[in-house]
Amino acid sequence: MFIASIVIPCYNEEKTLRHTVARVQEIADDTLELEILIVDDCSADKSLEIARQLEKEFSEVRSLHHEINQGKGAALRTGFQKATGDCIAVQDADLEYDPHDLRKLIQLLQDDKADVALGSRFLTGGPHRVLYFWHSVGNQFLTFFSNMMTDLNLTDMETCYKVFRREILQDIEIQENRFGFEPEIVAKVARKNVRIFEMGISYSGRTYDEGKKIGMKDGFRAIYCILRYNLGHLPLGMKVFLTGVVCSALAAGAGIIYVYKLLVG
Repeated sequence: MFIASIVIPCYNEEKTLRHTVARVQEIADDTLELEILIVDDCSADKSLEIARQLEKEFSEVRSLHHEINQGKGAALRTGFQKATGDCIAVQDADLEYDPHDLRKLIQLLQDDKADVALGSRFLTGGPHRVLYFWHSVGNQFLTFFSNMMTDLNLTDMETCYKVFRREILQDIEIQENRFGFEPEIVAKVARKNVRIFEMGISYSGRTYDEGKKIGMKDGFRAIYCILRYNLGHLPLGMKVFLTGVVCSALAAGAGIIYVYKLLVG
């Protein structure tokens, strides 16, 4: 029996947590057993209470808790350390991503076709909610920049849906506490001799009014993380070239933001 450890980082998700766990449980079948680890990152609402109740109700659910809020990366790190399955997958508690797509990614590892599988919101997949233009531009820029550094050809580096063989993930030291986890883990996986696959997925994003947490400062942190976890492993000439590219891109981005603010008043 193949066992998948599903790590669910959770911060103030009382409205969706129980439904998220129920949707994840639906992907278990005769060939796949689940271990669901909910990591509450010191929520101010009833998320921890719900997580502990779910742990009592279902043998496959484990509830973990941070005494102080540390961020998504820290919550994932806690979950990864406790996972015991054949593979480890990430599932956000807000249901922006459909767990049935996650099942397809896990199948790639279960069939021994991949060691790491990523879901892409930009490849052909299921339905996508139409939201923020500049978020889309930012995601594609960060993926492009990450690819330049890692020599991968991903289409969605920032995707939540990432599945890893447990031995690969637990051999990596994760340092980022917030959303910098995404570029950090991609950089470190890229340096390993592993098979990486992407697959198109659906996406039902939230607005900020609905609870979306990632913001512009996280985008700048992602740029820093791409540099931090890649530059030291590149030849000097490439370091100089890419540093110039980054400076030019940042200057252009600042100019676009300035013009946008002028136009909207």
